[in-house]
Parts: sequence; structure tokens; C-alpha cells
Amino acid sequence: MKGLFYFVPMSSEYKSSSTGAIKNWSEDDRPREKMMHKGRSSLSNAELIAVLLGSGSNDQSAVQLAQDVLANSDNNLNKLAKLSLKELMKFKGIGIAKAISISAAIELGRRRMSMSKGEETSIKSSKDAFNMFYEHLADLDHECFYVLLLNRANRPVQTVQISQGGVAGTVADTRLIFKTAIDHLASAIILGHNHPSGNKKPSQSDINLTKSMVEAGRLLEIAVLDHIIVAGNEFFSFADEGMI
Repeated sequence: MKGLFYFVPMSSEYKSSSTGAIKNWSEDDRPREKMMHKGRSSLSNAELIAVLLGSGSNDQSAVQLAQDVLANSDNNLNKLAKLSLKELMKFKGIGIAKAISISAAIELGRRRMSMSKGEETSIKSSKDAFNMFYEHLADLDHECFYVLLLNRANRPVQTVQISQGGVAGTVADTRLIFKTAIDHLASAIILGHNHPSGNKKPSQSDINLTKSMVEAGRLLEIAVLDHIIVAGNEFFSFADEGMI
């Protein structure tokens, strides 16, 4: 009918696309295009996460959503890496698929770090041992105990999880640790566990366990070279402190 028109409300899907989807931003604001033209190193942490997200929410762009996620982690990627899928999904605009994308990217980074060390690298210092344990222990919210098995040249044979506990502690079985070492023909071992609290100071039980492990190692002729406590990006070395 002439002169008559209908107003069609904008759908929520279109609203989300118009405000949050990267493809609708100006070219200068698109992190994907920025990466193509300037390289991945030109992107901020928020922009890199925005690429993983692909889109934001009805109220935020992907970059703004990524900035919120980072702000919640004090702009610390190590803290971000500790977020579970459920914790990531608490942010409006992040569903299971986006949470998995972020988690998968973090895991790839962790594995790349592990591969860059090289299996043939000799362990020459406590920092080398810390680097071997870091990928397994740094992001956990509960305690785990690992043992690093070494050959006669102090090269890593394998890193094995011995036990998994709660926030306050875990149990390390001396017999299981040395059985693992014997099964893999290890000549020496380095113990490692984490403190989710971020406090790297050893507990009395940590000290007692280390002493008993060193004594057992002497009897079995398998040297216990160190015990590393991983506390985020920091660590405590029993060897460095003269406690082994």
C-alpha cells in the first residue's frame, strides 16, 4: 500500500554481528588484517585473544571482551593460563567453543616451549630442571609430584608424574619413584612438585621427604640431584640452598 511501511526490529544475531564481529570493524581495527599486513608480533595480547574469539558479545567487540578477560587475570598470561573452561565461560560472549580455542592455544604454546628445550639438552643447573618441570606444574591449582629421570650424561630420559593431590599437598611414594627410575634405567633423578599458593618455601614434609629420598638413592646408587618446588614463575632448589 502506497505510503505504508513496516519497521522490522533488528535481530539479536544481527546486533551481535554488527557490534562484535571482527569483519564489521574498520580495517585498521581488525586484528586479523593487522597480522596479515604487519605480522603477528604487532598484535597486543588482547588482539591475539580477539583473533581466537572471532567475535564479541552484543555489548562488546572481540578486543574489548579479550581486554576484560586479561584484566580479570591482572594482564598476566600465566594467570590466564590457569583459568579453567568453566571460568572462561563466565565471561559474557564466551561459550564452550571460544573457551576451548583459548585453552588449546595456551596448550600449544606450552608444548612449543617444551619442544624448544630439546630432549638432548643436558641438565646443568637448577634453572634447567625448573624449565623441564614448568610446563607440567606452573598452571595447576592443585599439587602434583613429578620425577625427572636422567641418564649418565644428565640428559632427560623422561618426566613422569608420580602423584596428584589437592591444594594443600600430595603424596610421594619413595618406592614408586625409585621403581620408575629403575624401570627406565635412570642413573639420576630430580624431584619436582608445585605450590599452587605461589609460596616457594619448602614445608617440613618437603624437607623430610627430600632427606629420605637422598638416603634411599645412595643405597640404590641412583643420585637425587635436586628437588625443585615450582611456584608460578619462581622456584626453590634444594641443591642451590645446600639442602642436598
